[in-house]
Amino acid sequence: MAKQKHYSNLLKISIFATGLSGIVAEYILATSASYFLGDSVFQWTMILSLMLFAMGLGSRYSRWIVKNLIETYVVLELILSLIATFSVILIYTFMTFLAEIDLMIYAMSMLLGFLIGMEIPLVTRINSEYETLNTNISGMMENDYYGSLIGGLFFAFIGISFLGLTYTPFVVGSINLIVALCVLYYFRDLMRKDLFKKLRLVGGALIVVFVLGLVFSKQIVFYGNQTRFNEKIVFSEQTPYQQITITQWRDNYQLYLNQGKQLSTFDEWMYHEPLVHPVMGLTKGPVDVLVMGAGDGCAIRELLKYSRLRSVELVDLDSMMTKIGKEHPIFRKMNDGAYFSDKVHVTSADAFNFLETGNHKYDVIIADFPDPRTVEINKLYSYEFYSLCKQSLKKNGVFITQSTSPYYTTHTFRCIEKTMQYAGFNTLPIHNHVYSFGEWSWIIGSLETPSADLKQRIRNIDLSELDELKWLNRDALEMMTAFGQDLVTVDTSKIEINSLHSPVAYHYYEKGDWSYEY
Repeated sequence: MAKQKHYSNLLKISIFATGLSGIVAEYILATSASYFLGDSVFQWTMILSLMLFAMGLGSRYSRWIVKNLIETYVVLELILSLIATFSVILIYTFMTFLAEIDLMIYAMSMLLGFLIGMEIPLVTRINSEYETLNTNISGMMENDYYGSLIGGLFFAFIGISFLGLTYTPFVVGSINLIVALCVLYYFRDLMRKDLFKKLRLVGGALIVVFVLGLVFSKQIVFYGNQTRFNEKIVFSEQTPYQQITITQWRDNYQLYLNQGKQLSTFDEWMYHEPLVHPVMGLTKGPVDVLVMGAGDGCAIRELLKYSRLRSVELVDLDSMMTKIGKEHPIFRKMNDGAYFSDKVHVTSADAFNFLETGNHKYDVIIADFPDPRTVEINKLYSYEFYSLCKQSLKKNGVFITQSTSPYYTTHTFRCIEKTMQYAGFNTLPIHNHVYSFGEWSWIIGSLETPSADLKQRIRNIDLSELDELKWLNRDALEMMTAFGQDLVTVDTSKIEINSLHSPVAYHYYEKGDWSYEY
């Protein structure tokens, strides 16, 4: 009786462990799909849905396994350990050769789901020798759910934050491997001797494979990452929020966030001078500035050219990005060591939450976020966000946000403008041709100055105290405020307001205007 209890407890512990590894394996693939394919909400939905569906198939298939249940369970865990461990490495390896990497990721998620779905039915049937039906089923399900909770906590607080997508899969695969080896050892007397010997050899071989994979995983991931870029990668770091990559082409460096180019040292001032100086020119006297995003430090570099600047609060979600802006030699040189000014204070926080919980007032607010290509970023272009910006401005304060390409994402550009107006801003769009990106735009919002007067005020800005500008001058100010007709015909009356509950800017951007049709 004691031995049976021992066997039953071991099986429950194994289900707890596989529940932990299974949920983390799902999260790893969902996060990978988000990084490689974008649109995290869609990718997480697809990965988890496909996995759950495949788990149902695996559970159904398990009914046809009628003998050698313990051996089958060991084989199942050995296969799961191999796939879970090398899932991300396989993605990085094959992305060089496959045009549709999404199909591979979805197929892998279904294979993992199918195998995971077989676990509980098999172990429940094995444990039926040692417990009654009601205790057996509830005990197995209970331990699987508890393991899933611990797995989720592990992934959120340890895996993605400290181990990243390179090494977290090795932890997951090791759990399945340990489960397989423990079951193999403790149930050896109940197994066929020939199968026991073969499985023991396979387990030993997998340990060697795991060690080799661990040694070479970083090089494989770097190789796979390099194939995604035409330039040489000089820095690559995966954070809990994004993949940060710096590439080099000749003497120039490019910054990418999740494959989206953010800047190039070749012409970054063509972007940052229009971002900063028009709104600063609309203010007088000492100013307090809030900069959201812009972790590269170039925006605060431009702000520090004003002797009347009193303070800069830089808010960026990713502390790694601000660390790079402050410490990486390429960025430190590019931003002239802006982070080391006593006027600059850095906060690592979500910009939306920062405004929602803060009570500070600013003369200037600068929003420099990636394009609204995902639902998460879409909220930073929403009516609710612009309303928070308005509340955080002083009476004569001004606001500016980057607003995508006015020609190739015209609907998104006009949506941002219309949403700002709905939030209570008087608006003025400006634009410039940035060689690395093409035609780009920003929208200025003012609380006091009417839209009709903003253009003339911008054109009359005195730039005489700024002797370090590389591009901006009086002619440029006039050019920036002049637009021809939209490349794509847009009926602005049909453009919807972007909000948290109706993320239309994200959908406009997703469709884009690349074909000149809508």
